Amino acid sequence: MLYPLPAVMVSAADEKGEANILTVAWTGTICSDPAMLYISVRPQRHTYHMIRETGEFVVNLTTERLAKATDWCGVRSGRDVDKWKEMHLTKGKAKALSYAPIIEESPVNIECKVTEVKELGTHHMFLAEVKAVQVDERYLDENGKFQLNATGLLAYSHGEYLSLGKSLGTFGWSVRKKAPSGRGQKKKKKTEKR
Repeated sequence: MLYPLPAVMVSAADEKGEANILTVAWTGTICSDPAMLYISVRPQRHTYHMIRETGEFVVNLTTERLAKATDWCGVRSGRDVDKWKEMHLTKGKAKALSYAPIIEESPVNIECKVTEVKELGTHHMFLAEVKAVQVDERYLDENGKFQLNATGLLAYSHGEYLSLGKSLGTFGWSVRKKAPSGRGQKKKKKTEKR
């Protein structure tokens, strides 16, 4: 019941070059230095052997525009269909990986190298170090700051895909000191011209 979760598309490829996309909600940050994340995948999934074989995958963040592809890639198997072709997704070149492609339509591509696999039961957890991050330059503001929340990110909660709502505040806003409102301050005397 730890919802909501991110809904991401994970791209991977085997050593022969066959690439696939897997939709994952069981993912998250596990360390900031070094930057690391995890994904949990059932061994029966078609993409599982690709990640095991090459030790690489890309977490591609999803948006409202990618909602149909995100769901479709989660319910269809790459054993039966070419998800890239069917969903009109473009394989792009990763900067730091040899096998796994990025999904060019995604606003953020997080390139990962597996450091450890934990066989936990129904799912195996891939712990991975982030090797590179690519971002869509359309979401950079005039100062070069990436506007992630402007991308229309998706979340997944108890079987439903949701778009993120309005901002309620920024990190630390609840304890930030407020500027004085003017109360209790002496007013300057008005000077009259005669």
